[in-house]
Amino acid sequence: MAPERRAIHGWIALDKPVGMGSTQALAKVRRAAGALKAGHGGTLDPLASGLLPIALGEATKTVAWAMAGAKRYRMTVRWGEATATDDAEGEVIATSDVRPDEASIRAMLPRFTGEIMQVPSRYSAIKVEGRRAYDRARAGEIVELPPRPVRIDGFDLVAIEDERHAVFEVACGKGAYMRSLGRDLAAALGTVGHLTALRRLSVGRFSVDRAISVENLAELGHIAGLSEHLLPVETALDDIPALALTVAEALRLRHGQSVRPLCPSDRTRIDRLAEGSILSVSAAGILVAIAAIDAGALRPVRVLNLV
Repeated sequence: MAPERRAIHGWIALDKPVGMGSTQALAKVRRAAGALKAGHGGTLDPLASGLLPIALGEATKTVAWAMAGAKRYRMTVRWGEATATDDAEGEVIATSDVRPDEASIRAMLPRFTGEIMQVPSRYSAIKVEGRRAYDRARAGEIVELPPRPVRIDGFDLVAIEDERHAVFEVACGKGAYMRSLGRDLAAALGTVGHLTALRRLSVGRFSVDRAISVENLAELGHIAGLSEHLLPVETALDDIPALALTVAEALRLRHGQSVRPLCPSDRTRIDRLAEGSILSVSAAGILVAIAAIDAGALRPVRVLNLV
């Protein structure tokens, strides 16, 4: 019997298995926790495994900041075969006899580090005139996606399994596509390639090392299991500045009003930050809101109800 729905707030770091969609994984966590509300912080394709942060209750209001966090992946590229989807799911559309050696691979990686331009896979979730690119591609439409800038913070060769397969770890910013990265690296090395495995290792402060497996989800329905794996709502906000207000000031934020703190040191701190900067705001040790700096005051962007 499914547990009774309840107001539960926080994050569950799920280790999603291959073959399960992100929406299906979200439903499993929500059902196991008995949560009234749930959302996920960044989609993972069914063929990918690894970290999928699941937001419960008021944590759903912080999903955008979780998705904006830096990410780490481990991916395996197969040389010599290009596929329509840039991964193992698609049909082979081109082949090559070229197999890059370790020295060539390592010499090429700096070209794909830093700010680079990347053309997303036409089987990506990017919307084209209101429809997902992958829906248009699967319907047989010709999908042309323009290149866009992405940030690759680290691109390391960690293993060569055989002449056809190499394993990499990638640290990147929001919006970088690993399938495109593998495809473009292969092209730069004078061959073709596609991803045969992809695992997400971290998103912001969330790490797969602290993630719970789907097999253990049933334990989430019990208080002991839940408290062991439930992470604070603030976990998604660790990378943005934090500010503590008085209870009276926090009440104004909760009512949608802008606040200029009475404490001189807080006002000085706000004045030193750029217009539009985002802060997490708390009072009496409880997260109250995510606010933006607007003309020297704090304007609530998302108000949280954790009391």
